[in-house]
Amino acid sequence: MQCAQYIAGHCHSCQWLDKSYLKQLSDKQEHLQKLLQQSAITCWQPPVASQITGFRNKAKMVVSGSVERPLLGMLHRDGRTVDLCDCPLYPPYFQPIFDTIKIFIAKAGLVPYNVTRKKGELKYLLLTESRANHEMMLRFVLRSETKVEQLKRALPWLQEQLPQLTVISANIQPTHMAILEGEKEIIFTENNMLQENFNHIPLYIRPRSFFQTNPDIASQLYATAGQWVRELKINSMWDLFCGAGGFGLHCADKETRLTGIEISEEAIACAKRSADSLGLNQVEFQALDSTHFALDKSQIPELVLVNPPRRGIGKELCQYLNRVTPKFILYSSCNAETMAKDILMLEQYRIDKVQLFDMFPHTEHYETLALLVLDNH
Repeated sequence: MQCAQYIAGHCHSCQWLDKSYLKQLSDKQEHLQKLLQQSAITCWQPPVASQITGFRNKAKMVVSGSVERPLLGMLHRDGRTVDLCDCPLYPPYFQPIFDTIKIFIAKAGLVPYNVTRKKGELKYLLLTESRANHEMMLRFVLRSETKVEQLKRALPWLQEQLPQLTVISANIQPTHMAILEGEKEIIFTENNMLQENFNHIPLYIRPRSFFQTNPDIASQLYATAGQWVRELKINSMWDLFCGAGGFGLHCADKETRLTGIEISEEAIACAKRSADSLGLNQVEFQALDSTHFALDKSQIPELVLVNPPRRGIGKELCQYLNRVTPKFILYSSCNAETMAKDILMLEQYRIDKVQLFDMFPHTEHYETLALLVLDNH
């Protein structure tokens, strides 16, 4: 992949760009194998490769420059602004959208936030696309509500230019820190979520809910989880750290008793809507802390699916699972190092199969899916 900003030394987010993609994949597979070398593994599945350009469905842009000439991208270590509208990780059709949004920023009088001076209003732009229908969600992250009405009045022009923007909102983030978003979201459009579709499963994206940024690989990851679980012929499962429900909804059918747990109320609202769309009557989703939920339960399902944040599931939940011993644990991880530590603590289990999914090409990061089986020997 060729990237002008990388060659110029302006952006090193893709720190492995000098490696061939085959070398990237083999290095990641080798890294995963080293991490799991203390575990007996019945079956290694081949790694799942990604497209190497245009795979991202979401852009997170720092806004800087002037109101007349805004820049969208990132702040360099030396304080300079790097405009990333031509980043090859985005589909090519993102760039003209960014160009139109820049014109809108000037028309609406949204002064970019200056970190050094602590002045200005517009901090970030967050653009998310549904690959199912190419509709988009645009979020303006503002320092305060001062410019909200001004922004709202200018929106008809933007909506006329970019009718694919079906969800538009302002997020209020008043803190002078590198925090992407605040607690308050102001929706300007009738729609408040995007509909995505993976493997004929409807999924929904709301402004403050997490969703994978590489939809092709996420779709394959969810489909693989669903295939592995169906082969087990189970009747009950928990989906902990469930997000918008992608894993659980791919694994459940009308007979499966599924409980999905996620701390984010936004994500749970999306998961509930998906379950309703599919007519899954034995599925429930709750906005709770996943670990606290599990520790409070006496009835244990046949399978526990965990998809934790980078810190992993931790000692407390590992000890609990060792004690209550569900037949299967399906572990999805964006941080194989913490996953490997957790698996070593899950002493009652052996790894039946494991597979690497390259969600983040040109970086050292990847997703892993591992099926753990209760070892009765």
